[in-house]
Amino acid sequence: MSIPKPLVQLNQAFIVLTVILGLLLHYTWLWVPFIVGVVTLISKNNPVIKLGQNFLRKPLNSYTPEDADQQRFNQWIATICLGLALVFFTTGIEFLGIAFSLMVLGAAGIALMGYCIGCTIRYRYMMWKNRRLKAQRS
Repeated sequence: MSIPKPLVQLNQAFIVLTVILGLLLHYTWLWVPFIVGVVTLISKNNPVIKLGQNFLRKPLNSYTPEDADQQRFNQWIATICLGLALVFFTTGIEFLGIAFSLMVLGAAGIALMGYCIGCTIRYRYMMWKNRRLKAQRS
């Protein structure tokens, strides 16, 4: 299963925008992408992507496909980091809240420029898992 690249980029831009608002205005803005992330992970349907589908002009399969499993993995990372940022902001450990927010902002921003940090992490994890499995068989 795949997701059209413009919809993945829409979700990345949504994360970038809301995290910037959270850092510049008030950390409560981080609840928006966090809740979207939780809903996405539970339902396997991203509300931002669902909304964005209405604005695509061509059939979905005519766009460059992005792997849905990879996007779900990336969503896990972003949602966990946003959750930790919210916990730290709420408990008064602001510098850690900022750090976790900046990690999400950086990853989503870099992804918009074409490099997926989550893809690299998942690839390395899968390679490590494969090497470990081969070593156990030997």
